[in-house]
Amino acid sequence: MADRNHIPSSALSPAKVDEGDFFLSCPHQHIRLQQTHNMKRLFIINIGILAGIDSRSKRCLKGKEMGTLETLPNAYLIIENGRFKDYGKMDDCPSPADKAEVIDAKGGAVLPSWCDSHTHIVYAGSREQEFIDKIRGLSYAEIARRGGGILNSADRLHEMDEEELYQQAMSRVDEIIRKGTGCVEIKSGYGLNTEDELKMLRVIRRIKKTTRLKVVATFLGAHAVSHAYKGRQEEYVDLIIHEMIPAVGKEKLADFIDVFCDTGFFTPEETARILKAGAEYGMRPKIHADELASSGGVEVGVKHNALSVDHLESMTEAEIQLLKNSRTMPTALPGTSFFLNMPFALGRKMIDAGLPLALASDYNPGSTPSGDMKFIVSLGCIKMRLLPEEAINAATLNGAYAMGLSKEYGSVMRGKTANFFITDPIPSIEFIPYAYTTPVIDRVFLQGEEYV
Repeated sequence: MADRNHIPSSALSPAKVDEGDFFLSCPHQHIRLQQTHNMKRLFIINIGILAGIDSRSKRCLKGKEMGTLETLPNAYLIIENGRFKDYGKMDDCPSPADKAEVIDAKGGAVLPSWCDSHTHIVYAGSREQEFIDKIRGLSYAEIARRGGGILNSADRLHEMDEEELYQQAMSRVDEIIRKGTGCVEIKSGYGLNTEDELKMLRVIRRIKKTTRLKVVATFLGAHAVSHAYKGRQEEYVDLIIHEMIPAVGKEKLADFIDVFCDTGFFTPEETARILKAGAEYGMRPKIHADELASSGGVEVGVKHNALSVDHLESMTEAEIQLLKNSRTMPTALPGTSFFLNMPFALGRKMIDAGLPLALASDYNPGSTPSGDMKFIVSLGCIKMRLLPEEAINAATLNGAYAMGLSKEYGSVMRGKTANFFITDPIPSIEFIPYAYTTPVIDRVFLQGEEYV
């Protein structure tokens, strides 16, 4: 940088700023987004480890690339107008400009925010009774056949008004932001009729407008066949294609379209029909595939240029080969495997085969009631045999790619949106997945503004 004055870190002290608070009202709390109206530049100093640096301008990482997490010890970071402006060693830190805010990381690490590319956080109420059913030995499929699972959530959502649904969702938004998530995909899929699917998507749109969290919306009308169409699955598929998709498209409520392509849900042929209809309204596919069985979901996803194929607990070696020459991101959801006692996706084999891999939470009331991406990174290491660097890359840059956002998010790169968090002082980046229940995040920033 020009006019760089080398100064010791002890000479830097926070500048006084005028601050305002933007409040989002929730039933039990206020979500407060700190706004520094007169502040355009932010200096983070005394960073113990600056991690997730992208000096190669990669949109995603594949195979052996995933084992490299670029870091810089004893660093500074400059944010300007909500974007990463510069970084370097503390010995080379420039003097802060007038009215710049200075934050002392006190030896903590700085990482780009988690990018959670698969969630269902707009839902009505919890399903802990099904948790008890699982403990007693019932499978996910058995619970669904008894009227539980997705249909249970659909019944509850139908009875809840849009305002209450939004307030519940915002409490989960607050939760995941505080745990380090800065980009999230949110699906519909608990409506299962046109009116309720639109209600969910409007709530997602409202979340986009009332938080600095980066949100993308996915239409998942094909999550299950509704009660009203029991035994008439073909008619329900027609309803999705001829009524739901045009209604969603007319209001431009969804960025992506998803189908639960799996045994007992939707066939590859039905999935293909739905994806073609969604494409007419500019909705790119993101597919639920191979959760319960090797279902053909990966194949139909690749054929229709899906941005990601997600779950993959029952994925085969043949499907790994299918993904090799595609632009589709395989996305593992290890929280689902953990909670349901299912096999974990073949993450190690995918990376060893030269594929990219993303990790996401699948936060939902039935199969994964957690959006803690730090724990997802730990599970990736412990249960899928990923190296810490691979797991962190899968939960940041590759997660951003799985939402079409890696040009703007997922790494520390000059010009990218400044979504990041500061940890307490930690001995190494490997400590993050190693200390799998230790809360290490100290401060969270979205678009360069602190979330408090």
